[in-house]
Amino acid sequence: MKNPKSVGDYFAESDEQSCVETGAELGKYLKEHPNQGMPFGFPPLKQAEFENIALWLSQGAKGPSPTEQEKLTTPKTPDALAIERWEEFLNNPDAKHGMTARYLYEHLFLAHLDFKTGSNEFFELVRSKTAPGEPIQLIATVRPYDDPGVDKFYYRFRKIHSTIVHKTHMVFPMDDAQLSRFKELFIQPEWLQTPHLVDYDPAVSANPFRSFEQIPPRSRYQFLLDNSQYTIMTFIRGPVCRGQVALNVIHDQFWVMFLDPDHDLSVKYPGFLKQQSDNLRTPNANGSNFGNFNIFKNEYRKAADRFAAAQQAYTASHNYNGLDYDAIWKGNRAEDTPLLTVYRHFDSASVHKGILGDLPETMWVIDYPLLERIYYALVAGFDVYGTLSHQLATRLYMDTLRLEGESLFLNFMPQEQRKPMLDKWYTGVKEKHIHYFPAEMPSGIEFSTDEPKREFIETLVKEHIRPDTKIEFDIANYVGAGEGHPQLPQQYKTHADYLQGFRAISKPGTAFFKVITDNNLNLGYVRVRLPDNKDFVFTIVVNRWHDSVAFPFSEDKTFEHIKDQANFIRGFVGSYPNSFLDMNVEDLPAFFKLISNYSGSETDISQLRKYVVNRADDDFWERYDWFQQRFKDDQPVHAGLFDLNRYYYRAID
Repeated sequence: MKNPKSVGDYFAESDEQSCVETGAELGKYLKEHPNQGMPFGFPPLKQAEFENIALWLSQGAKGPSPTEQEKLTTPKTPDALAIERWEEFLNNPDAKHGMTARYLYEHLFLAHLDFKTGSNEFFELVRSKTAPGEPIQLIATVRPYDDPGVDKFYYRFRKIHSTIVHKTHMVFPMDDAQLSRFKELFIQPEWLQTPHLVDYDPAVSANPFRSFEQIPPRSRYQFLLDNSQYTIMTFIRGPVCRGQVALNVIHDQFWVMFLDPDHDLSVKYPGFLKQQSDNLRTPNANGSNFGNFNIFKNEYRKAADRFAAAQQAYTASHNYNGLDYDAIWKGNRAEDTPLLTVYRHFDSASVHKGILGDLPETMWVIDYPLLERIYYALVAGFDVYGTLSHQLATRLYMDTLRLEGESLFLNFMPQEQRKPMLDKWYTGVKEKHIHYFPAEMPSGIEFSTDEPKREFIETLVKEHIRPDTKIEFDIANYVGAGEGHPQLPQQYKTHADYLQGFRAISKPGTAFFKVITDNNLNLGYVRVRLPDNKDFVFTIVVNRWHDSVAFPFSEDKTFEHIKDQANFIRGFVGSYPNSFLDMNVEDLPAFFKLISNYSGSETDISQLRKYVVNRADDDFWERYDWFQQRFKDDQPVHAGLFDLNRYYYRAID
């Protein structure tokens, strides 16, 4: 079968697609569009692969037999034993277990659960009309806190037997240690009220500060802290974070830290949460049809502003001398993630343990009320199929939550520098659009340099965060106090020489990233072939500079490309590669020089083509398979299929 090569531009997620109904219609379509067969915009399958698919289709495109289907859906024995223990815990009939199970379900419904038995199989937590031991009868609802519609239901675990794709593969461990931890957090403590079941009245269930009021805030917050990377991941990689408008609410790179529970006044004084519960409502309380008029009323923005003002005043009243490093959560265990890096890749995003890259423009400090609201607004309460008004209301509300996290960080900065720092983060934005409520208290830190932001994070990492978390600065990209980006080395003989090369081209305004400003080229996976066949892999993460991220539209007016820079991160970052690059280690010096001096000339483009894997290359699938297999080898639990829908769009013959 002859297949024309892909030529031209392909935008799989935005091009007008056709779903043909008959073979005749398909023939007509391919005659008119010979370069738009499947795989769309990529090289054709090999003949043997094509024949396998054709044979399957000719035989009726049958699915698994009943025996095969049963094997696919049946847990292996170690997992089945774990499921038995967990379902017994979650379906315990007393009210304390019932409300604990409800809280856990609402926070884990997106998770791919790993019982850590070694089976490398994953499960999802669902609600079922049937009890453990019987076939699951799924209760399907838009949101995890929606009324199940039956008097009695059960929490069940369903095996995931579909192909694992990385963009939705958010792994959560469910071993015996986790079960003990949940009992320690939720079952052993005395609750604020006599435990009782709460109904699914939408006005209550959409507001976790009301529906779970009886559970101590410390228990809820510590659960979120124990699993901070997963919690942040659910909205950074979850359904809400899809597309440019959804993502341009955040900067391309920022660092996240958390308020220590002993310094979180909402944890210490739960009455404050009760008092503020109406101001803590999120737009999802209106369901999926928000209503255009309600957007302009800004009801939830005003409520969030009232909470922010009250919280800052309350914080100042309890911290006369300000907050110091002890107010930042340092972690309790080696596996904890007290510091996180968030990357935006234009129309997708990722989150990573530790602090990657150079010093970002902004940082967030997140406390319990903020973390819970972000989760319920962007994950539990978000409907990807909701109306445009619902999605826009969620996007606008996130502006408020972002500013709240930035404001909590500013509380640690010198008081006289807070407003100037904020103004820099919102360059060109009128003050009336910046809903900032300063805390009238000094910083509890005596800074010794004129770079308090840098001094703050360096002190946290070097002296405060638990050393066994192994969080340290990124030696390839971070430029510390008193340092500068080096020049390219004159020769490449040692590991330090190559490291210097990476540090040199990570400088803001490096020629290539200043010239190539296409937002479809923000994430590249690079294979460096070594003589011993232990090839090295790193990711090029391009961070576009924004003067502000205050508005959902006209993003192009906020770019300042002379400040764009790239981070070079070992391993894989993100789920949607824009390009693959393949080179020998001997090519790295020339590659560094090309990136440093790139002008867009024909010579430069020709040299770049030596490294870049184009979507029309005949060996594209062999290259893709290598990266995919390497990802699986490096991260057998967390790996999944990369999504090629956002691979660089131009097919070059």
